[in-house]
Amino acid sequence: MKKTLLAIAALAATSGAFAQSSVTLYGVVDASVENIAATSRVSRVSSDNLATSRLGFKGSEDLGGGLRANFTLETALKTDTGANGGGTARFFDRAAWVGLQGGFGELRLGRIDSSIGALAGDTKLLGAQPYDDLKIAPTRAGTNYRRVDNSITYLLPSFVSGLTAQLQYSTAANGFNAGTGAIDTTVAGTEATNNNAGKSYGLNVKYVAGPFLAGVGYLSARDEQFATAGNQKANATLVFAGYDFGVVKLTGYYDTETRAFANTDRLVVAGLKVGVPIGSDFLITASIAEASNVVANANAALGGDHDDAVISSLKATYSLSKRTSVYGLFTNVNNEGRANLGISGGGVTVAAGQSARGLAFGIAHAF
Repeated sequence: MKKTLLAIAALAATSGAFAQSSVTLYGVVDASVENIAATSRVSRVSSDNLATSRLGFKGSEDLGGGLRANFTLETALKTDTGANGGGTARFFDRAAWVGLQGGFGELRLGRIDSSIGALAGDTKLLGAQPYDDLKIAPTRAGTNYRRVDNSITYLLPSFVSGLTAQLQYSTAANGFNAGTGAIDTTVAGTEATNNNAGKSYGLNVKYVAGPFLAGVGYLSARDEQFATAGNQKANATLVFAGYDFGVVKLTGYYDTETRAFANTDRLVVAGLKVGVPIGSDFLITASIAEASNVVANANAALGGDHDDAVISSLKATYSLSKRTSVYGLFTNVNNEGRANLGISGGGVTVAAGQSARGLAFGIAHAF
């Protein structure tokens, strides 16, 4: 009898322990038919134009005393081919971190959104998908520092309602290509011995109060061009503010950052988004942005003049359910002088001064 009671008690304790922890499988599947044109053109089935297709696992365990252990593992995938989207050198390319959360805030270790990438990648705020200007420009928030490896990320506790903030340090934010001497986001970052190459730090602050929102993110990276490592520092600042009037939502943003070469003018992207809801399920968003000094060139004689671009976009999404949406996207890039920006990941040739455009219709499902 005593053994039976002990077994029941042990089973109950075990069940309680399992009840305090959870693991969730989630993901997004996004595919579209698109046409991209510039100097050359292509029509194809594509992935990730509204949201990146992905598969993820996230979990949390209650450790007691207000302390929790959290983790996230997330990998990108290509709906059009079924391939892994993270490159040959990594699998969980979107997120791979573990952390502790409590009254002190939350500490996370591993690969995660950068301080500026977390703001740019939020599709409800700005967006860093192939048809978005922060990806096309290309800003660090939308490209090379969208996420960082080897990160120590601290999310501060919320002392004021609606105010969130984080601090971040990376011992090697990205890998690099020895052939070009430049960072390579498909390669995992590895700490360099006896120097600070690849290290970065950043922070962001976001405030939401009813219909008003605003935020700022900052990133500073050491020796971004590894071929000439030793004295370089790359930095980027992204600020935004918005207000939802109900019938229309306005969001303005400004990104400024150094280029790879010291004699090149700073890249600047200034833009405005206008979102108009039509009923509860249909949303139309128009945006226009000017990207200045988009060409980074080591030749001082070329300077940074006559390399600006105007990027205008129109996005329409219709929610068939809470999880499934159909969408249409159109983006036009008007390049000036030496600028040759095009739809990101398009694989289409864009000659200097040549306009580029993209048109896509697709479906996205979240689970």
